[in-house]
Amino acid sequence: MTQMYAHVNVKILDKEYQVACKASERADLLDSAELLNSKMLEIRDSGKVSGLDRIAIMAALNLANELMQLRDVEESLESDAAVRIQAMRERVESALQFGRQLEI
Repeated sequence: MTQMYAHVNVKILDKEYQVACKASERADLLDSAELLNSKMLEIRDSGKVSGLDRIAIMAALNLANELMQLRDVEESLESDAAVRIQAMRERVESALQFGRQLEI
């Protein structure tokens, strides 16, 4: 089965880029470009960084840092969920065992 591809025009720091992606990923690409553009505008407008390449690197670093923080939160939530599931499993097994003892 072949994938349908779309050519999408995105605007980042007042410059147009044409990007190809799977048609099903078009909306995600547009959202990603909008997020990148807003990060780059924020960095450019702060006046602390100049030059397109430096602004792009700073935006990439900021986005990568946010992604890593979200991964840490996700791992913590998964760990907490695993602990809670184990505790519930033990309570259920204990209740079942107690119920079997009453039957005897």
